[in-house]
Amino acid sequence: MKAINLIEELATVNQYQWYGNVTRVVGLTIEARGPRAAVGEICEINQNDGSVVLAEVVGFKETNLLLMPLSKTNRIQTGSLVKNRRKPLEVAVGNDLIGKVVDGLGQPLNGERLPRGLKKVAVEQPSPNPLTRPRITETMPLGIKVIDGLLTVGVGQRVGIFAGSGVGKSTLLSMITKSSAADVNVIALIGERGREVRDFIEKELGEEGMKRSIVVAATSDQPALVRIKGAQTATAIAEYFRDQGKHVNLMMDSVTRFAMAQREVGLAAGEPPTTKGYTPSVFAMLPQLLERSGTSVNGAITAFYTVLVDGDDLNEPITDAVRGILDGHFILDRSIANRGHYPAIDVLKSVSRLMNDITEKDHQQAAQTIRERMSAYRDTEDLISVGAYKKGHARSIDLAVELQPEIQRFLQQSTGEHVSLDQTRAWMNDIAIKE
Repeated sequence: MKAINLIEELATVNQYQWYGNVTRVVGLTIEARGPRAAVGEICEINQNDGSVVLAEVVGFKETNLLLMPLSKTNRIQTGSLVKNRRKPLEVAVGNDLIGKVVDGLGQPLNGERLPRGLKKVAVEQPSPNPLTRPRITETMPLGIKVIDGLLTVGVGQRVGIFAGSGVGKSTLLSMITKSSAADVNVIALIGERGREVRDFIEKELGEEGMKRSIVVAATSDQPALVRIKGAQTATAIAEYFRDQGKHVNLMMDSVTRFAMAQREVGLAAGEPPTTKGYTPSVFAMLPQLLERSGTSVNGAITAFYTVLVDGDDLNEPITDAVRGILDGHFILDRSIANRGHYPAIDVLKSVSRLMNDITEKDHQQAAQTIRERMSAYRDTEDLISVGAYKKGHARSIDLAVELQPEIQRFLQQSTGEHVSLDQTRAWMNDIAIKE
């Protein structure tokens, strides 16, 4: 019986290798006559020096393939042999990957070999079925007062961190990495400067942070497709650990550079530019990537995605699209950072959409009271600064002015400081009960 089954299986095996050849290279795109391949499959291209370049099928032009390389191409010529691997890109994942730094294709950046016994998984996966996703009911303490107290995050929630350049996104991510209670951290550095990768690992994460972290780095000099795959690789690694029943923190810096890389690919493949030069595929791929994180029947991925706000414009296309997909957003304000206030989160412009579902009533009331005091102070800040407001005019404003120094101390925190959730709640109650 086994012999018959084996014969039947052998009969289904494809006994042919599909080959083609390069016809031309235009910009980022390689055009090939054959082989027979589907969009998303990986092909090997033989260069004239004997080396092999991997490329992904991104589209078709009449009967020819349009390929995008996954590495630099210096030796491709007309007629270079193209072979179809007949499968999409896969990366190796496992517990032994923890503590490693890999590139956008899942290969160690230090040149070492991957540990043995890892499992291969496809970098592109469907998101969990909406009806199988458990509801988010558990608080995720991050050890950061302003977030735990006023913007509480739940296990499996997806949050955007919106800011211009140099306002403290990377520093906030490092604080979350070192202070959160997650089992594994997966950190994707997409489109970063090469200098900043080692800075982030050694300065921001440190040895303690790396002990339970995996870093995926696809720097700005890498091909656009590698930067896209870097984001997908990090998500696939996080999904693997989630499926093992672990609670995973996924941090990506930044979604904007992922979108820019997809714009490059889309334009090279012939897509028309639409909103501010972004192609339609960008806005199709954003939900496909961001919806993969969150809860599943096995575990949870709590995700933090940074968005580089172009010109501090919170209504630019990528910012607007991402904000509509995620479960909350933290706005980092340059004017707050310029005062030496860190983390520079503008609480009144930020929101956690699940806070009321995962916190107790007294916590919600204390947070609401503090927000009201902050709002009252901001509404009259200009009058106060020029001395035009007279004390006694309104008790709510008088109280907001009196409490402002204490509220500011609560909102600020140094990078090496960890504050427990109980300490945060006690501090909030002390502020909120003052009348």
